[in-house]
Amino acid sequence: MATKSALTQQLGVVAGFDDPRVDLEQYRTPPELAAHLVHTADLQGDIEGRTVVDLGCGTGMLALAAALRGPETVVGLDIDPAPLSTARENERRVATSSSVAWVRGDATAAPLCPSGPTTVIMNPPFGAQTGNEHADRAFLSTTADIADVSYSIHNADSVDFVESFAADEGGEVTHAFAAEFELPRAFDHHDSDREEIDVEVFRIEW
Repeated sequence: MATKSALTQQLGVVAGFDDPRVDLEQYRTPPELAAHLVHTADLQGDIEGRTVVDLGCGTGMLALAAALRGPETVVGLDIDPAPLSTARENERRVATSSSVAWVRGDATAAPLCPSGPTTVIMNPPFGAQTGNEHADRAFLSTTADIADVSYSIHNADSVDFVESFAADEGGEVTHAFAAEFELPRAFDHHDSDREEIDVEVFRIEW
């Protein structure tokens, strides 16, 4: 198994969004955070030999991180065709040993029915935009339907919500860790060139 730092370095070539959509809260997942999440999942036996689904994959950061760790199958799903095109280019840049199936579809009504052990990895929208509140709830609902384990990134202080939602769906949060998410200036409402926000990553068994 490659080290977490080696995985971070491999992901450094992954390009972000050319024209990010504010309504979809499109941000490139930082390579360091993606590597940390996938490395942790791999140590738990949740990547190698399994089907891995990246819901709302964007330009493919998490899906490509997983593809570097020997999964059976990787699927990247996103509703926006533009970042999926970038994701395919990123796959060539990263030169993963496992290929990724890039699928256009709505993560809140995913056209997927994976067979066998399935891990969902995702950086869902936090629901920070007006009219998009609780957007991560719909992503978790899909996850409960298709996965037996998941790793997801949420706003800091989301533990009560995530634990309650998981319990309602017959799941359980088994691990949680805090992290930082670096946001470059991408939209007009951003006041600074770069901002770091506190996030939490949760492992849930469904």
